[in-house]
Amino acid sequence: MERGKEQGMVVMPQQNPLEQLQAKFKEVETSFRGWLAKQSLPVEAAVVTTTSAAQGAAIGAFMGTLTNDVSSSLPTPPQASLDPQAMASLKQAQALSGGPLIQARNFAVMTGVNAGMSCVMKRLRGKEDVQSSMVAAFGSGAMFSLVSGMGGPNQIANAATSGLFFALVQGGLFQLGQKFSQPPAEDIYYSRTRSMLSSLGLQNYEKNFKKGLLTDNTLPLLTDSALRDVKIPPGPRLLILDHIQRDAELKEKQGRHR
Repeated sequence: MERGKEQGMVVMPQQNPLEQLQAKFKEVETSFRGWLAKQSLPVEAAVVTTTSAAQGAAIGAFMGTLTNDVSSSLPTPPQASLDPQAMASLKQAQALSGGPLIQARNFAVMTGVNAGMSCVMKRLRGKEDVQSSMVAAFGSGAMFSLVSGMGGPNQIANAATSGLFFALVQGGLFQLGQKFSQPPAEDIYYSRTRSMLSSLGLQNYEKNFKKGLLTDNTLPLLTDSALRDVKIPPGPRLLILDHIQRDAELKEKQGRHR
């Protein structure tokens, strides 16, 4: 009798606390992005610029604490003894090795302008591509040059040069990221399955679906025996089938197949 009870008990897989935290953070981030997408362009641009600038300031302050000692060790010769080119080089060195407040300001401007311009370009053009990324990088590079004082006496020319350099680097990184961030060809057939399993805390069974070729198109057709064939335990099977029954779109497709 006791053995029968033990066999009837459903043993649920233990969820990794770190994975739960990541899933919760992703859910909050998705909700925030959804809310932000419904706002007007000025509001969205202002929020994105502010939050990105705050993140950049935090990074810059941390970097500034690391370079503060370097900045204090730099000699400060009399300005009268330096020609304009040497003075510009000195200002560039001081801009790159400033203290926490200086670096916080520089990084806040750089990241805020980049994120704000990316947001505006994406909303206006309806897509995020290499051109939009390069335009945003040019603006952030130019503003970084002006704010940090790296431009020296010829600020406009140096700002344009810095902007062009930032744009070329960002364009190359964007293309490289696009090349390596594309998911494997087979994964596009399991996107909805992956989302369903993640919401149920059963993402560990994604490999079972792939092994049995249970793609997104098969979700309305899933049965207990099909899930049993791919070695999914009884408890998770019940959760998956219940989720499909509660999903209006999948239930509708399920009805059409019967």
